[in-house]
Amino acid sequence: MDAADILASVLVLGIIIVSLLSNVVVLICFLYDPEIRKQVPGLFILNLTFCNLLLSVSNMPLTLIGLITTGHPGGSDFCQIVGFLDTFLTTNSMLSMAALSIDRWVAVVFPLSYHSRIRHRDAVLALAYTWIHSLCFSTVATCRSWVGYHHLYASCTLCHVRARAAGTQFIIFTVALHSLTFLLTLIVLCVTYLKVLKVARFHCKRIDVITMQTLLLLVDIHPSVRQKCLDEQRQRRQRAIKKISTFIGTFVVCFTPYVITRIVELFSPWPISPHWGVLSKCLAYSKAASDPFVYSLLRHQYRKTCNLLANKVLKRSPLNSSSLRMENTAARCQNNSNTTNNIQPTANKPVCP
Repeated sequence: MDAADILASVLVLGIIIVSLLSNVVVLICFLYDPEIRKQVPGLFILNLTFCNLLLSVSNMPLTLIGLITTGHPGGSDFCQIVGFLDTFLTTNSMLSMAALSIDRWVAVVFPLSYHSRIRHRDAVLALAYTWIHSLCFSTVATCRSWVGYHHLYASCTLCHVRARAAGTQFIIFTVALHSLTFLLTLIVLCVTYLKVLKVARFHCKRIDVITMQTLLLLVDIHPSVRQKCLDEQRQRRQRAIKKISTFIGTFVVCFTPYVITRIVELFSPWPISPHWGVLSKCLAYSKAASDPFVYSLLRHQYRKTCNLLANKVLKRSPLNSSSLRMENTAARCQNNSNTTNNIQPTANKPVCP
């Protein structure tokens, strides 16, 4: 192993650890909190988490073994099963991201009719399509023996060496696969999230106009308070742009190098560097580690559930302690009020929080 292989092995190992821990936390939050289970996006997130977990325990360890041993890990039949999972799980996760973006678009653009437009039955139908779509491509590739160990990516995946006899058929299949998964998902993400951003900025602008009109009416308002309101308006616009950029940016950064390498591999007469192939595969794997943070763990509902679980594990009861503090404060206020009733009426009563 050279230095590049050692670095790639450490990178894959880190991705496996982060992906397993973060996706397991998301799964525990889903099973623990009934409010998350009631939400329609929770079904899409559950499906995405399932794909990421299965990818972390099947494909990623095999890539790590391939980098360490610099050889073919496992037998041919086992590698075909893993290659089937690679195509199926990657396609399924991409389509799940597209479904999540459509759900967010409906929630923002049609907030009053969201619950009538997007129901659990509709989410199940959308997930059924993602599974059928993924199964079709992965089954065709496996039945035609187009999956196997690919030294360029050090993993069991679609292998053009095994499909040389197919020629044009494999080229059409590969182009169709990436067009109907990566390109389709990218278009859906861009269209839906940019429309969400447009609606969000419109609502922010209306709020800003109302806020400015209110500030103009309050002529005696302190300049620091006025500046604070203006800063909050700017931060609200920046948060919206940051979220949309994160959704689209992580997808593009993680999957684009791998897909482009796949397409170039079909037509380029020159060999591609194995280091670049492994790096592009690692970037694709890193999406499984970043998805829990992008779609789940940074949201308020999941953070609250994680805090409750952490307090339960550590056997802390913040609610009881906070209520005890409130009771002590109320008792002190009652004692103070009883004391002030016995002194002069002109005395100032203490103010309790």
